[in-house]
Amino acid sequence: MTKIVEEPDYREKTFIFHDRFHAGRLLGKKLQKYSKENIVLLIVPAGGVPVGYEISKELAVSMDVIIVRKIQIPWNTEAGFGALTWDGDILLNELIIKHLGLTGKMIEESISKTWRIIQERSRSFRGGKPIPNLTGKIIVLVDDGLASGFTMLAAARSVRKKKPERIVVAVPTASISAIRLLTTEVEEIVCLNIRSGSIFAVADAYKNWYDLTDTDVINILEKAEKFGSR
Repeated sequence: MTKIVEEPDYREKTFIFHDRFHAGRLLGKKLQKYSKENIVLLIVPAGGVPVGYEISKELAVSMDVIIVRKIQIPWNTEAGFGALTWDGDILLNELIIKHLGLTGKMIEESISKTWRIIQERSRSFRGGKPIPNLTGKIIVLVDDGLASGFTMLAAARSVRKKKPERIVVAVPTASISAIRLLTTEVEEIVCLNIRSGSIFAVADAYKNWYDLTDTDVINILEKAEKFGSR
């Protein structure tokens, strides 16, 4: 059974984190039990990088990034109908595809576009370095929040193939539906702010919300390297 760790005082509340860095510091305190464990901290960019940066400092462990992207709906780039991982795993939401009436050509074009973005980000953020050895390790997967949870699901399934000891998902905020989706895939979910309701936006947990550019991500990763946290 998946263990759920939350902050009860934050349940159903909005605008509780000043920004992603603040959320990462709070989340890092919840993860203190892993500070002396053999963990690999894997961050989903872009939004997860500031969160992961603070967790890596709090736990004094290195951080690395894995590139996972939602496969965008052609006419609505804010929404997706699946997810694609750094190693080419494709996870499609067949219900959404059917509901939207997406054709095979639309799906293929969106996957190809997403794969190009993943390759570009891998070069920019990882410099072509391979993913570290995950076998037998405790893997902590970090993002800035989970709306549907579909992208994190794809990440967890790809990581599972590497035979880790266990997988922990750590996020500042998530919908209750995303939490339920992941409970069959990971051993533990650490989420400070769980919210229910038919409409969920990750941004609603943050007072200062903004999109991170690739330059923002690279600057944070370079800063992490300076204190040996990568």
